[in-house]
Amino acid sequence: MPSKLYVGNLAYSVSNDDLHELFSQVGQVQSATVITDKFSGQSKGFGFVEMTTAEEVANAIRQFNDTELKGRNIKVNEAKPRESNFGGGNRDRSGGGGSRGRNRW
Repeated sequence: MPSKLYVGNLAYSVSNDDLHELFSQVGQVQSATVITDKFSGQSKGFGFVEMTTAEEVANAIRQFNDTELKGRNIKVNEAKPRESNFGGGNRDRSGGGGSRGRNRW
């Protein structure tokens, strides 16, 4: 089962290919993606790398966390599962979250 890494503090010039090339030094890379802004296409400064085994992930963290890539010390951690945010928080059904017409004074 593939394991995913979070790679942060990336220089804006780092590409998907750069991540793939770096992490392939410690194992088989399933995917390497730099996250970009959907409107400008500019890198958001982080990405994800998916590797085939937990052992490769552990080796990548040990070898690459806090090392330099294109002038910046990158942060490498195991990626956390994405949380769904369908409800929009703790707002009441009215959407206003307030007293709706009642005088508070």
